[in-house]
Amino acid sequence: MSGPMALEPGGTEQDTLALRLAEPPARRDDHTLALRLPRRGPDPEAVSRLAADLADRVGPAVHPYEVAALLEAEGLTADEIRQRYGHTGLFSLAAALYEQVPRTFPEPAPTADPWRPDTVRSLLRGALFALPGLAYLLTAPLWHPGRHAAALITAGLVSWAWGQALGHRAHLRMATGRREAARTLLTGAPLGAALATASAVPLAGAAGPVLAAAAAQSLYLAAAGVLLVLARERLLLAALTPLIAGAAVLPWWEPGTAVRTGLPLLALLATLAGTGHALRTALATPAAAGGTRPRLRWSLPYGLFGLAAGVLVLLEGRREPYAVIVLTVSMGPAEWLLYRYRGLSVAALRATATPAAFLLRSAAVLGGCLVAYVLPLLPAAYLTGAAPAPLLLLAATLWTALLLQAFGAAWPPAVICLAAAATAGAAALLHLPPGRTALPLCCGAAVTALVACALRLLGRPARHA
Repeated sequence: MSGPMALEPGGTEQDTLALRLAEPPARRDDHTLALRLPRRGPDPEAVSRLAADLADRVGPAVHPYEVAALLEAEGLTADEIRQRYGHTGLFSLAAALYEQVPRTFPEPAPTADPWRPDTVRSLLRGALFALPGLAYLLTAPLWHPGRHAAALITAGLVSWAWGQALGHRAHLRMATGRREAARTLLTGAPLGAALATASAVPLAGAAGPVLAAAAAQSLYLAAAGVLLVLARERLLLAALTPLIAGAAVLPWWEPGTAVRTGLPLLALLATLAGTGHALRTALATPAAAGGTRPRLRWSLPYGLFGLAAGVLVLLEGRREPYAVIVLTVSMGPAEWLLYRYRGLSVAALRATATPAAFLLRSAAVLGGCLVAYVLPLLPAAYLTGAAPAPLLLLAATLWTALLLQAFGAAWPPAVICLAAAATAGAAALLHLPPGRTALPLCCGAAVTALVACALRLLGRPARHA
């Protein structure tokens, strides 16, 4: 180490330990130990490999900050980002990945339809709406309904209007708790039965059997309404089995006065007993904490609609009684289609990107459901010998009104149906023009107005969000 060290190129320092700059990988002839300097600038190959590995998670990002959060979740440190990828920091690498990976926005995984209808329950409810008519078939020879029909009709209209309002109020209370809904029904159902029976007294006169029939009808409608609100349809069906059995043997056997009276009375007592059991079970549930009582006026339009619907159905039944039976049974499929409309509207909301596109799809859903409801009634009308136009227009009016009510828009259908019922009723009672065509004309105008309201109110995405 006493001599000088030559530092000129080509000297003996070529064979000694030397500090060298990194050379391109193509030169493999230098086998000496070299200390390489860090890479300057990003490494495109390493960044591309990382982009390929994370493409499925980087593609849906809408901002580089989302990619930065992803890289942090992957555990990349600042040293790794600088040494492996040649970027100065996390956000620099995230921006490079965001620019390199194309944007992809995959559709979310399909979820279960929250409005999937219960087909069996809907069909059962439709049958339950019509089965009580068997009581009139059994008892008609005992009290001559033709001469005292006004008493029963008046009591039925009051029961129908009261039941619609009470059912709405009970469903509002159901949001607080089942016990609270049962208390509302326990108070409202007997009061409604008493009011309906009292309304029949002036028209029944001294006819005791007619007044008894009106009282029995009012008690049954009140009790059945309670069971339907509490979703105890099977219990109600079991209570009506005496009526079904009695009506089934009428074509082959005359049961006599005792059986004709006893079977409807047995069905009524069974319905009242089932209602008491259902209420007792609901009242045994724990009371809900908090909750406010809904205002009575909130249920008023539902009662008015029930009255208007009863008048419209009555006007149709004056000429075509069998058509009313068909219409009553169809209320089960009508309820099923209300659920399908809500489910299809939610699907349309997910499938469209603009309000205009949703409005068009919503109109198609409304039209499809309405056609699906009224179209099967066409052959039913011909089978019963009824004129198809009044039946189909009345059915469309009722279904569209129920649709609006299901979305909380209660006053428009109540006002529209009341106007149609008042006009058609006045024409029928006072024999005003256009005579027999008054009902289909009024129902046609009503369904047109109701469809316009439905498109205006339900064609907005906010109603289905």
